[in-house]
Amino acid sequence: MATDQKVEQAWETPSLEEIPAITKMHVQAMESSDDPAVWVQAGMHHVVIRTIGRKTGTQHKVALPFWRDADGARIVVASFAGAPKDPSWFVNLADRGANPEILVRVQGGSFWSVPEILEGDEHRRIWDQLVEDRAWYTNYQAKTDRTIPLVRLPETRPL
Repeated sequence: MATDQKVEQAWETPSLEEIPAITKMHVQAMESSDDPAVWVQAGMHHVVIRTIGRKTGTQHKVALPFWRDADGARIVVASFAGAPKDPSWFVNLADRGANPEILVRVQGGSFWSVPEILEGDEHRRIWDQLVEDRAWYTNYQAKTDRTIPLVRLPETRPL
């Protein structure tokens, strides 16, 4: 993809306790406006993904920055700022069960996606490209023993 996606981290990473409140406010703002000032934060375009709780069946929404791979597909990172455990949105997404699709909202529209969790050589290849543009993910990876998941969000079908 020909667009420049390089972002230098000019902010302090929020604490794990702050992240849920920040993302809740961001989701509310994104659902009420298509203003680029809401959808592009810290130089990164964002999506809202909706997952269904694997145990509760409850709908959950999270705002995530995305990065585009060479084919233009959106990639989101389940970093949770380097926390020891995967973020709950990823755990729900990974446990496909009865809900293999997620709803993805982008600025100006929405689509259904059957997410692809990247693994092995593909994960390494995409990770290496991603951290060239967003180096702080390397710092997050250094904080945790888990391999930070990468998820491709193909536009499986329109809403």
